[in-house]
Amino acid sequence: MGQILAIDYGKARCGIAVTDDMQIIASGLDTVETRFLMEFLKKYFNENKVDEVVIGLPIDLKGNVSEVEDDILKFIGEFQKEFSDIAVHRFDERFTSKMASFFISQSGKNKKKRQEKGLIDKVSATIILQNFLEQKLR
Repeated sequence: MGQILAIDYGKARCGIAVTDDMQIIASGLDTVETRFLMEFLKKYFNENKVDEVVIGLPIDLKGNVSEVEDDILKFIGEFQKEFSDIAVHRFDERFTSKMASFFISQSGKNKKKRQEKGLIDKVSATIILQNFLEQKLR
């Protein structure tokens, strides 16, 4: 069994999280500049077995998708051409950034560390992945 990898896709950078090989626990992996995302994934997939990828679906409170969705759809098209054997799932990412900020603040990190956007992106990807795992178990 391989890992599941989650991407919190953003215009500037993407948070990345992965499961363990048993697909039980989600852990933050890295934050990558969006322009280097495919390069990062190629290297990571070459070194690790990944069965599935979960990409956040940016929906607002009214149910509308965010403007970054066009970029995400373009990325998914490129991803599926490059990695046709890896399943792609979408998962609602509402509130993940707020939850990530809250969890980081509760962890005792200093104010500068709490405001680091890369850390928020990585924790957001972890929340997306953990929620995806929990839904799979239902």
